[in-house]
Amino acid sequence: MFDHLHIHNRAERWLVGAADLALSAGAVITRRSTATSRQPTRILLLRLERIGDLLMTLPALLKLRAAFPTATIDLVVGSWNASLARLLTVVDHVDTVDAPWLARGHQETGYLKLTRQASHWRTAQYDLAFNFEGDIRSNALMALCGAPRRVGFAIKGGGAFLTDRATYDRQAHIATNAMRLVDTVLPHPQDCGVADDASPLVIPESVRTQVQDVLKQIGRPAIGIHASGGRAIKQWDPARFAEAATRLARSRGATIVLTGSAEDRAEVDRVKAALPSDLPVADLSGALDLPCLAVILEHLSLFITGDTGPMHLAAAMGTPIVAVFGPSDPANYGPLTSRKRVVRVNIWCSPCNQIRRPPSRCVGHVPDCLVGVEVDQVVAAANDLLADQGVE
Repeated sequence: MFDHLHIHNRAERWLVGAADLALSAGAVITRRSTATSRQPTRILLLRLERIGDLLMTLPALLKLRAAFPTATIDLVVGSWNASLARLLTVVDHVDTVDAPWLARGHQETGYLKLTRQASHWRTAQYDLAFNFEGDIRSNALMALCGAPRRVGFAIKGGGAFLTDRATYDRQAHIATNAMRLVDTVLPHPQDCGVADDASPLVIPESVRTQVQDVLKQIGRPAIGIHASGGRAIKQWDPARFAEAATRLARSRGATIVLTGSAEDRAEVDRVKAALPSDLPVADLSGALDLPCLAVILEHLSLFITGDTGPMHLAAAMGTPIVAVFGPSDPANYGPLTSRKRVVRVNIWCSPCNQIRRPPSRCVGHVPDCLVGVEVDQVVAAANDLLADQGVE
């Protein structure tokens, strides 16, 4: 029962399913379509999750702006994404909400404060609202804004809070589903196309100036290593990152650039400890905000990472990427660029996409789908990618 919900944990799925039934029963009489031919003048967007989730939504945001060029578009993100979101040319204002179920180490917003903040959105008198997450809690949050038309997914409940439910394709990429959400309100979606190379992410010269001295010190060629997987279930061995970096740096005379947040210090230190002392290394972990990191990534000749937010940021900046994937499916979460190689192993249980609640057999140790990824595979993928880019 409730198998339509994209929730792996059975108890949680039943709880959300029961809540959905109760909400739907109460909404049967009052819920109605509010579709209108009138162009919206104020639009609210919720993209409350992590860095990668925001970046995978950029094509949909471009399409939304193309469809409604004169509308005011406000975007709500987690505080960790605020500096990046404010660089997007397609939005007019950025608000922040650190939802308790998504904060992951950040100072979360309590539920009472969260409700008050969402209720304040009502004063903006939005005509249209989108929630790209599809969670019962964020769907409820969006409903508080008072927009007469509220568009979202009901994959994790909360369909009763929506006026328009978009169909979510489990086999499709996050970006494709985000586009599907926007298409829900467009009478002729095919007429609102955007150029394949278009990007709403524009880095100001003031940001580039901040890191120009660092770029001079790094020089070229430069190979970036982002060793932290963000979660234990996605963590490839830092010693293997170090070995791959060493082999590539030696063969190409490159500087190794280590990236990561302050919370990634343990993984970065393990990589540094495994690197030969004679190789040039620039440790930038914990020293950069997201806009500055974007400039550094753009400078790199190659970026080696797991399935991470910086992977998606590198893709947005046009950097060649070698991405090590384990439990997450690159068909759903892969980098949005042609300049990539994805390295993974085919075993019976992968990809499972059980990231937030990993299978019990994978808790407490590196999962088999990452143990099986060898350094030789990563080095070969990097050399193949660079050759394809015309770099010998």
